Amino acid sequence: MPQFGVYSEIGKLRKVLVHRPDLSLQRLTPANHDELLFDDVIWVQHAQLEHDAFVQIMRDWGVQVFYLADLLTETLAASEEARRRIVSLVITPHTVGAALVEPLRAMLHELSPDALATHLIGGMTKGEAKKLGGSDLFRHASLVGVTATDDAFILPPLPNSLFTRDSSSWIYNGVSINTMYHQARHLESYNVGMIYHFHPMFQEASFEFWMPLLEEGDGCRFDAETFGRASIEGGDVMPIGNRTLLVGMSQRTTGQMIEQLAARLFAADAVDRVIVAHMTRDRAHMHLDTVFTMLDVDAVTIYPKVVGAIRAYSIRPGDHERQFHITPEADFLEAVRDAMGVKSLRVIPTGGDEYQQAREQWDDGNNTVAIEPGVVIAYRKNTYTNQAMRRAGIRVLEIDGFELGRGRGGGHCMTCPLLRDGV
Repeated sequence: MPQFGVYSEIGKLRKVLVHRPDLSLQRLTPANHDELLFDDVIWVQHAQLEHDAFVQIMRDWGVQVFYLADLLTETLAASEEARRRIVSLVITPHTVGAALVEPLRAMLHELSPDALATHLIGGMTKGEAKKLGGSDLFRHASLVGVTATDDAFILPPLPNSLFTRDSSSWIYNGVSINTMYHQARHLESYNVGMIYHFHPMFQEASFEFWMPLLEEGDGCRFDAETFGRASIEGGDVMPIGNRTLLVGMSQRTTGQMIEQLAARLFAADAVDRVIVAHMTRDRAHMHLDTVFTMLDVDAVTIYPKVVGAIRAYSIRPGDHERQFHITPEADFLEAVRDAMGVKSLRVIPTGGDEYQQAREQWDDGNNTVAIEPGVVIAYRKNTYTNQAMRRAGIRVLEIDGFELGRGRGGGHCMTCPLLRDGV
């Protein structure tokens, strides 16, 4: 068995990456939660209890769970190169002003691996930087330093790190480090990129980088021009098996980036077909996995109002490199059925009447994560949808999500599978 690789959406889940609610969520306030992409502030201690229960279910089913903060700490402890690169990426003239670059980089290099990882995810204020020995930096040498208040962020918090699905995507025998849509999420990709490039566990493993963080040489694939022009997020990326990749073209994933990913996968002979689900753009269904997830080899849950309007296209390799053969599909779900090689799909819609369906979709009723075929984890509050899945023969393991769900994400969003069996 390979050490890492994801060969389906519903095969036995063996290794997974998650992030326990932390300092970054404690930074949410009524004034900044919109900018940080949350609909409300979160009771962090209760969110931690909910997340711990979520993780325990996966462990009870034999899943090996890795925490983002732990892996980042271990990466920084093991590799001076990783420390140098991440500090150089997050402290730049564009982020802190030219005068603060060198002294802030020097200060961060002095932090312990644990403290640095904490601030890379949780953020750092001017006041915290002053306490760490940088008080002289902010008195007269820097315009940014002089004018910033003590509660201004030198490093921004990354509360959406909770949703580990998005910043990277394991697709068959490789990983894509993703360029995300909103500025509030850009630095998340740097953190996971350091882990995959420099953590000893990944350096000792054999896998492909479909879209790496670091280019050959000393450069970073992400730059100011990349962000905002083309983006892809893991909530839209589903390796469904049978050498097929399903990708949502959504509010946060663009056609340009889908083409880049498809070209790399085809060149490596990793997939035969990419099914593109062209969706309407709306925060309520920002990713494909907010309206569609797989439950079993022949079972899916959907939010009909959105999925019924999806326009689907199949991309296959063309006659020349970086050219494609694109075929419009008559029906999205029929394309999925065909790719899975089953006679029919069991389609379980969001439960209840029209109003309840809208409420449960908003509360991630369709955002389930399978831990093996026919066994999924779902939020307890989506009672109608959970009942519908059980009636269809799906085993539903329930968790509370009253606080976790405030960032618009369920079990699928909160997990980045690292190793999953095929079907």
